[in-house]
Amino acid sequence: MTASTEGTRPFDTGVAVTVTPVSLESLDLDPAFALHRGGKLEVRSTVPVRNADDLSLAYTPGVARVCTAIADNPDLVNDYTWVSNVVAVVSDGTAVLGLGDIGPAAAMPVMEGKALLFKQFADVDAVPICIDCTDVDAIVETVVRLAPSFGGINLEDISAPRCFEVEERLRALLDIPVFHDDQHGTAIVVLAALRNAARLTGRSLGDLRAVVAGAGASGVAVSRILLNAGIGDIAVSDSKGVIHAGREDLNPVKRALARDTNKAGLSGSTEQALAGADVFVGLSGSTVSERAIAAMAADSIVFALSNPTPEVDPAVAARHARVVATGRSDYPNQINNVLAFPGVFRGALDVRATTITENMKVAAADALAAVVGDDLAESYVIPSPFDARVAPAVISAVARQAREDGVARK
Repeated sequence: MTASTEGTRPFDTGVAVTVTPVSLESLDLDPAFALHRGGKLEVRSTVPVRNADDLSLAYTPGVARVCTAIADNPDLVNDYTWVSNVVAVVSDGTAVLGLGDIGPAAAMPVMEGKALLFKQFADVDAVPICIDCTDVDAIVETVVRLAPSFGGINLEDISAPRCFEVEERLRALLDIPVFHDDQHGTAIVVLAALRNAARLTGRSLGDLRAVVAGAGASGVAVSRILLNAGIGDIAVSDSKGVIHAGREDLNPVKRALARDTNKAGLSGSTEQALAGADVFVGLSGSTVSERAIAAMAADSIVFALSNPTPEVDPAVAARHARVVATGRSDYPNQINNVLAFPGVFRGALDVRATTITENMKVAAADALAAVVGDDLAESYVIPSPFDARVAPAVISAVARQAREDGVARK
């Protein structure tokens, strides 16, 4: 998980490149390639077709009766097709992991992986769709035209700031959940972990001053959810330093952040802003010195989330911070989106929600934080993705909140 950034496709340079053929057998010596050979997904039927009678019900002529009923009452598509349990995982390949703009074909292994996680952790069927267009209008039109086949849309690895407009427009046009996981999945898990880290240190969110490094998709969403949850103060930085109202180089998304953050009126670099701060959330791919971490307040909280290289080495950060989290699986306190998105969609699909509200996201974060319970410790502020309690807790909280918010249709 990294902040979304703009990039350049290496194959769009206009320079002739000589490609050396690669042996599949040699690639398969790498266990990652061996696992991915042939893809990670397949489609299986849920009903038998053993004889002519089965065939006449599954397909013609029996299927025609179902089609006619749906034509007369379109809502029946949710009961008599797979639509209500299937999510489209849509990417244009412009902000894939930490690789940047590598294009739709190269993004497919990640989107397959995302679909695999949907099924593994919440029994949600998902279809990876990598589209060969990057224009906002074209992306929106494509997804809108595909939408009747799906119960929800998971946007993935679309670079900022385009991702904000894509999601906003799709949410306005569609009556099914639209969720950009790079934004909201990250934000939900960060909020859950920060609630527990604050509880461990005897503080509330309102007591904390945070610095978020990165103003891409994840950085903006994390900042927004922390603001909504009542963080005491928050400063957001990009590659040019802290975002504040006096800067004239801000896009509309960053200008809005400047209005709503940085009550302390800070300017300068990320490291300067960290002096005396309680919380650091890194989502930028940049580096932060040990000196800056040491200058934070007592019982500080460091979430160095860039992958594969955190903004500060976790062992170095632990010399000064009370709680350290990363996006990596080989350290304690992994901030992993898989803790959120499967359960969020499962809960939304179960009640046929028309959208995913801000309250539903906060409910998911609160449910996730509650799983830790009395086992809270410096090395355990967020549960493992393999904790069997995670998905049911998030599903229940999201479904309940959808009903309370009036967006449930079931």
